[in-house]
Amino acid sequence: MAKRIDVKDLNIYYGKFQAVDGVTLSVPPRSVTAFIGPSGCGKSTVLRSLNRMHEVTPGASCDGKVLLDGEDIYASTVDPVSVRRTIGMVFQRPNPFPTMSIKDNVVAGLRLAGTKNKKELNEVAERSLRGANLWAEVKDRLDKPGGGLSGGQQQRLCIARAIAVQPDVLLMDEPCSALDPISTLAIEDLITELKQQYTIVIVTHNMQQAARVSDQTAFFNLAGVGQPGRLVEVDGTEKIFSNPTQKATEDYISGRFG
Repeated sequence: MAKRIDVKDLNIYYGKFQAVDGVTLSVPPRSVTAFIGPSGCGKSTVLRSLNRMHEVTPGASCDGKVLLDGEDIYASTVDPVSVRRTIGMVFQRPNPFPTMSIKDNVVAGLRLAGTKNKKELNEVAERSLRGANLWAEVKDRLDKPGGGLSGGQQQRLCIARAIAVQPDVLLMDEPCSALDPISTLAIEDLITELKQQYTIVIVTHNMQQAARVSDQTAFFNLAGVGQPGRLVEVDGTEKIFSNPTQKATEDYISGRFG
């Protein structure tokens, strides 16, 4: 189920402006990779390119390769919608459909794909809510609006919605930045559980979070004002945080800049 991602010499543009320059990295299956670095260095842009979400921005384009188990997701024969089903995404702010019921939120993607069998939808809703560690809290109010949940519950609802379509990869763009510490801990515990089944890439500004949840860490930085973001180094998280190869990484992690 979980699949490997290989990024090769990826350049990303918004119109004529180059936002990211020459990123090459691999994400092993059933692992968590954290993207860290100062604001504006291209972390989220690279993340969004991994399931072609950046194409939704007018004028956005890229060259290079993003391979999912060897298949180029940017090949002309590949449908972007199927890519986004295979590579799910959880955003910075929880974005459940506020008036839609909790259950309908979870199975929205399946309904969109044409699934109508009520028994199947109910089973997927329960399995996904259990997978997102939310079932016990909401099982008695599945027909209530998703917008009525707390922020942390809404984010876990969004994770349930993402895993309901059984993706191979989960992308998370600062999933805890809008949450309180207790909700953040719940999401971090969940990420650790989910990596048993999924390949996960997370963007985070929280260095301690990257150290806690990820197996490998990629540090991005800007070459200068108006310059594209670049991948400085990627390695096992323990090595990045204790003995990075590049001085810029060490300076960022130790708080000397960024």
